[in-house]
Amino acid sequence: MQKLLAYPLSVIYLLCFGLVLLIFHPIQWVCFNLFGYEAHKRSVSFLNFSLLNTTRLIGTRYTFRNSYQIPKNRPLIIVSNHQSMYDIPPLVWYLRAYHPKFVSKIELGKGIPSVSYNLRHGGSVLIDRKDSKQALREIAKLGIYIEKHKRSAVIFPEGTRSRNGHPRKFQPTGLKILLKKAPSALIIPISINGSWRLLKYGKFPNGLFSKFTLDIHEPIENKGNLDELIALTEEKVFSGITDFK
Repeated sequence: MQKLLAYPLSVIYLLCFGLVLLIFHPIQWVCFNLFGYEAHKRSVSFLNFSLLNTTRLIGTRYTFRNSYQIPKNRPLIIVSNHQSMYDIPPLVWYLRAYHPKFVSKIELGKGIPSVSYNLRHGGSVLIDRKDSKQALREIAKLGIYIEKHKRSAVIFPEGTRSRNGHPRKFQPTGLKILLKKAPSALIIPISINGSWRLLKYGKFPNGLFSKFTLDIHEPIENKGNLDELIALTEEKVFSGITDFK
């Protein structure tokens, strides 16, 4: 019965989702080209707030939990598990004060209204997963960028999204490069639960009434031993993942 209900609700949701992307594309262009970085950043924050809220049409509920004071005057490396494309809007919105930039696959850099424009102009990097040298070079550029501008990089070290909520072992190379290029960055581990349930039937229809949670764990200082640091980060992220199929 729930899957049957998902069809009409998903149609409504996807129409609203697409409309938001179309509306914010020219808004981003105007903000970026006429008013600069800060205006563009605010437009991206409200784009993702709007995208997040369109998922409420299919019954999605969000909980964001953070018990820690996260500084705004230093670079951050935000490390999270990855369950679906729906991870992105809440991360951007709830962490908007920290100017999050993403490591994204190159295919997302063209053809998607609003999303592609932001990835190309907002400080994120686009990597070709078939070209490891290019990918590592772009990740290094992001590390240098956040170190210089005191902003944050978001990386999903699993390498690809989990389709059933069960985490995949970290692929440490990209994270290690960020840590080397942004040595003063504070590591922020995050556990995401429930995102994959929006795609539990596949791309269409969407799953209904998902409970989406984001839990921030205690930040970790970079004290030099990168292998131990990555292992500790992975342990913290995985400790908060409970929503398995």
